[in-house]
Amino acid sequence: MRTGVLSAIILGTLVWVGLLASPTAGDQPEDKPEPGKGFPALVAALKATPGCLGVETAKTGSGKQVIFAWFEDKKAVLKWYHSDTHQQVMKRFFPGRDYSKPLKEVPENSGPIMAIASITFTDKPRFKETPLPISQISIELYQPVSGGIYLGGRFAPEGLKVPKMRDYTPKEK
Repeated sequence: MRTGVLSAIILGTLVWVGLLASPTAGDQPEDKPEPGKGFPALVAALKATPGCLGVETAKTGSGKQVIFAWFEDKKAVLKWYHSDTHQQVMKRFFPGRDYSKPLKEVPENSGPIMAIASITFTDKPRFKETPLPISQISIELYQPVSGGIYLGGRFAPEGLKVPKMRDYTPKEK
């Protein structure tokens, strides 16, 4: 079971990794992707995916480049997974690998899914699995639970319905 989840994490992350890099980064071992470059193209590709509810980017205090993407359900995540963009990046950074059953552990009626992809760049490649100069890469999948509050707006897109979430924004008179 863990192998399938790990495969989905690695594969999903590849798109974020590839689009974080400049168009020629990774062609030569000495090339280093420029953190943050490519986010606009990635955000546009994610937003164009049917079922993507929204995308946010950030950089953490520890130096991770992060993308938050919200999807209507498993079907929408799989549309992104099977997109031309994602498939090209997988082949570029992890050639010869076969991930034939992504998200097989996620139920078909899963409801909304938030994917958080993070990557930390380094000066040189550290892993035999990829030529990318990184110290970590991860995609984590989450689902909303009931509850929560907001005032004046939310972090998640408005299209993401959360049961029993309370809006404390004053109503205009």
